[in-house]
Amino acid sequence: MATLRLGDTAPNFTQDSSDGPIDFYQWAGDSWVVLFSHPADFTPVCTTELGKTAALSTEFAKRGVKPIAVSVDPVDKHREWISDINETQNTTVNFPILADADRTVANLYDMIHPNASATATVRSVFIIDSKHVIRTTLTYPASTGRNFDEILRVIDSLQLTDSHKVATPANWKDGDEVVIIPSLQDPAELAQRFPKGFNAVRPYLRLTPQPNK
Repeated sequence: MATLRLGDTAPNFTQDSSDGPIDFYQWAGDSWVVLFSHPADFTPVCTTELGKTAALSTEFAKRGVKPIAVSVDPVDKHREWISDINETQNTTVNFPILADADRTVANLYDMIHPNASATATVRSVFIIDSKHVIRTTLTYPASTGRNFDEILRVIDSLQLTDSHKVATPANWKDGDEVVIIPSLQDPAELAQRFPKGFNAVRPYLRLTPQPNK
């Protein structure tokens, strides 16, 4: 399958998981989703990543985001791994891990990169919105753990810029100033959207405190 690109519809699938069979669209409902893959169960880096995801469950929930992991190992091994994660990472895994033994999800989402490994999935991340549209993709090598602060930061930016005519500058974090998009020129609309005012010193780079959500 061709590589999925930003703006593409995330493919639906049915696959077994640590929580039982999952129809992806039905499971996602109207939530955002972070779908992320792991090379194998019980690998140390993956164990820290799943533990971190579980520890951030409140952060994902308040953004309306459901995390779901995928590994090519079977369900029984996943459940053993979850017990190990809970113990070693001092947390409780409360999201499903897809058991993708037949590579259904790995192939649909192009998670196996033969020049890296012919069998193991790379560390792919797909941020998918409530309409099943792929909004962000990230790919890490097997040796490098993901930065979940960055994943949350990207979600914050996407959700903010969906609801306001702004973009977020380099290193932006929730609560920082944002950039008003260049196409927004109407003075009345500017005044309505940004009643506290904005910095118009630099054309097309007008910064204002984050609008109220």
